[in-house]
Amino acid sequence: MDLSGRSVIVTGAGRGLGRAYALALARAGASVVVNDADEAAAEAVAAEAVEAGGAAVAAPGAVGPTATAEMLADRAVDAFGRLDGLIANAGVLRDRILWKMSDEDFDTVVGVHLRGTFTCVRAAVQRMRAQGEGGRIIVVGSPAGQRGNVGQTNYSAAKAAIVGMVRTWAMECARDRIAVNAVIPVAATAMTRTIPVFAPYVDAWERDGRPLPGWLRAGAGFGVPEDVAQLPVFLMSDAAAAVSGQAIGLGGDRLSLWSHPQETVAAVEGGGWTAEGIAEVWPAVFGPRSETVGVPAVEAPEERP
Repeated sequence: MDLSGRSVIVTGAGRGLGRAYALALARAGASVVVNDADEAAAEAVAAEAVEAGGAAVAAPGAVGPTATAEMLADRAVDAFGRLDGLIANAGVLRDRILWKMSDEDFDTVVGVHLRGTFTCVRAAVQRMRAQGEGGRIIVVGSPAGQRGNVGQTNYSAAKAAIVGMVRTWAMECARDRIAVNAVIPVAATAMTRTIPVFAPYVDAWERDGRPLPGWLRAGAGFGVPEDVAQLPVFLMSDAAAAVSGQAIGLGGDRLSLWSHPQETVAAVEGGGWTAEGIAEVWPAVFGPRSETVGVPAVEAPEERP
């Protein structure tokens, strides 16, 4: 996977998954624009990328506003002469149960995740279209956006909408040879360490460098950020030129492809449906095909670290 000569922006790259993406791209030869709201973190990761053998510059700023998105595209061109890829990864959490979630909690998360993804992708695609040489867009979704998660109205909504935009953008950008995909990561980060079943294993990994157990890596598809980072490297490479419009999961040892929403069962009633008619057919036709919600629970073995 040789990405030499390609310039890629990574938002939210100061820590966690974003940092892993930036460093993996640099090791593959890409030139990386490292963005983060924390200027010191962005500078530190850019320095790490250079030490890893790549080229990198820091471009601090909070995503969401159009001005930040345009600054990032300009920074890539000023530093490296072109823009070939974007990973829209930046995000924040403001978890609250529905009836306790404030307007500010909702707007903050949607502003960073959803608006930030939109403005950054728009600026990147405008630059790529002007170059006329194609490009790669990767946005970051979440299992919470695919299936829902208690306490994450704002986050689930934003992540679901991001994947919805991917399907539209893949069609709109196809003529310009710009591939657009979503990554659905599961990894040990500050966001996931609060999950009780994962917490002791994440603590042991961070404290002692102890590898995550096989049942967690394979069964739950839960690993470390460096595991997930190989997927964006693939998607930025020539090997993924024909991959677009997809939501691809990676965590630990588990690589997956998420389906698009589609009808699972349908019935037709000549002349239209009445409420009574729906009530009559629902138990036999639709009830058995109703789908579950929520990220599936994971049970740890009795032995713990």
